[in-house]
Amino acid sequence: MSFFPPQFQKTNNSQDSTGRESFDLNGQFDYPEPHNLNVESGILGRSVPQFGSVAEQDIYHGSPLDLANSMEALSLDKSGPQHFNGAFSRPINGSADSLAAPSRTVYLGNVPTDLTPKELLDHVRSGVIESCKILPEKNCAFISFLDENSAMLFHSDAILKRMTIKQNDIRIGWGNQTDLHPIVHEAVSKHNATRNVYLGHLLPDITIDEIYTDLYIYGEIEVIKVISEKRIAFVHFTSILSAVRAVQNLPLKNPKYASRKVFYGKDRCAFITKTQQHNAAQYLGLDPNLENYLLNNVDPDFISTALVHQSNAAAAIATQAGGVNNLGNRTVYLGSLQPDVTVEEVCNVVRGGILEKVRLIYEKYACFITFIDPIAAAQFFAMSSLHGLIIRNRKVKIGWGKHSGPLPNALTLAVSNGASRNLYIGGLDLDDNGEVCEGEPIKTENGPSTSKKVIECAKKLRADFEVFGEIEQINFFVEKGCAFVNFSNISNAIKAIDGIKYNKDYEGLKINFGKDRCGNIPKQFNNNHNIATNDFRRMDN
Repeated sequence: MSFFPPQFQKTNNSQDSTGRESFDLNGQFDYPEPHNLNVESGILGRSVPQFGSVAEQDIYHGSPLDLANSMEALSLDKSGPQHFNGAFSRPINGSADSLAAPSRTVYLGNVPTDLTPKELLDHVRSGVIESCKILPEKNCAFISFLDENSAMLFHSDAILKRMTIKQNDIRIGWGNQTDLHPIVHEAVSKHNATRNVYLGHLLPDITIDEIYTDLYIYGEIEVIKVISEKRIAFVHFTSILSAVRAVQNLPLKNPKYASRKVFYGKDRCAFITKTQQHNAAQYLGLDPNLENYLLNNVDPDFISTALVHQSNAAAAIATQAGGVNNLGNRTVYLGSLQPDVTVEEVCNVVRGGILEKVRLIYEKYACFITFIDPIAAAQFFAMSSLHGLIIRNRKVKIGWGKHSGPLPNALTLAVSNGASRNLYIGGLDLDDNGEVCEGEPIKTENGPSTSKKVIECAKKLRADFEVFGEIEQINFFVEKGCAFVNFSNISNAIKAIDGIKYNKDYEGLKINFGKDRCGNIPKQFNNNHNIATNDFRRMDN
C-alpha cells in the first residue's frame, strides 16, 4: 500500500534497523546561502557541427594530446585517481559553477516552482543527504550531503548529464561551506543516523495517512512507504535533524509507538547505480562483471572519487571535441562504413558501455550509437579517436551525433533493475541427435551450427521477437539449452520481455535480461584490467 500526502509518490526502499539510545535535542538548523554565482558560457573547445543528419562531412576529432590527457582520468592509473585540472575546471554553460571551493552543499538554480522534495531527490544517487531545502520563491534548492565526496559526485554528474527537471535546465553550483549541526554530528557518529526513520512491529492495519499525522510534527516528510505484509514502514524526512527528533521523541510521546521499533534506515539516495558500478570498475581497471565484488571490497569514498574524476574527464572530452553544447551527449557518429555493413558488425567493435540504441543508415554509410551513460560515450569516442576503429578492414570516421539529451527516467529505472537490449531465453530443447538441415548456420558457443533444431528455433525466435523491434543478432548456448536475442534498441527489449509472456509457446521458459556485450571492457584496457583484478583479489585474500 502506498499514499503520499499531498506531494508523495511511490518509491522503493528497504532497510531493517533496530536499537535506540537517548540524547537531548536542541538548536535549529540553518541552510547555507549560495556563493555569488557567475554563470559563463566557458567555451571549452572548438564548437563543431553535430551529426543529427549526415549531411555535414567534416568531423572534428579533437587534439590527440587533449584526448590523451583526458583519457588518463578515464582509465586506471597505478598511483590512484588524479585530480583533473583541464577544461572542466572552468564554468560550464548552463551551470552555476563558480571558482569557489567545493563543499558539502550543492546549489540548484532554475528549479520549477512546484517542485517537491521527492521529485528533486529522485535525481540523487550519490550519498547520504543531511538536508534538502527548496525555495520556490527564489526558484532554487540546496542539497547538503554528509560528506564532500558525495556532494562532488552529485555535482559533477548533474553537470555532465545536464540535469533537467520538468523541462527546466537546472543550474548547478556550490553552497557555502558549513559544519554539521552538533546534534546531527553526534547522532551520525553514535548511531549512523540518516533522514530515514524505520518503524517496525507495526499494527497490521496502520495506514500511511496515520503515520504522516503522527510524524509530520518532527519536520518535513519527503516520502513514506509501508510494507504491510512485514508490518514495517520507512519515513524519509528532508533532514537528518528531523529524523533524529522523531527517533528520540516518538516512542516517548506517542503511546502507539512505545513498544514499536523506531530507528534509522538507509537513505534511499545513498547507493551506487549499476551504471556507476560499471564505470567505477572500468576506471579501476576491473572487469565490469565484478561490480558486486567492487562494492564489497573497495572503500565507498574511493569509488566516489573515481567517479568524480571520470565524470570530469568525460566532460572535457565531450566539450573539447564537440563544443560546450556537447556536454552530456550520449550519441557517437560512425561514418565511411561499408555499404552492406550490419548492426551486428558495428556492435562487435563497440565496447565500454551499455547501449540504449544503434541506428544504421545504410544509404548514408553511417551509424549512430547511443550509450546509456555519457561517460561511456566519451570513453568510446576518445579510445576510437586515439586508436582508430576498424570495421571490415576499413577505418571508420568518428564524430558526435546530435545531442541525445538525458536518459529518460523510465529507462534509468529499468537499467538500474538490470534491463539491457539483450534477452536471455532458457529452458530450450536443442538436442537433435546430430540431425542437420540446410540453411544459414546459427551462432553457438562452438561456432556456426547447422543443427536442425537450432536453425528452426532461431527462425521461431526471430519471428516471435521481431514484432517488438529490430533484432541485432541471435546466438545459442546449445549445451545449456538457452539463446540470447539482442535488439538494436533497449526499449524494444523491455517491450519484448513484457509482451512475450502472452505467447503460450514461451510458458515454462525462463526469460530475463542478459548482459550487453558492448558493456565489456575495451581491449585497450585489458592489461590494466587483468593486473588490477589480480591485485584486488590478493588484497581480499
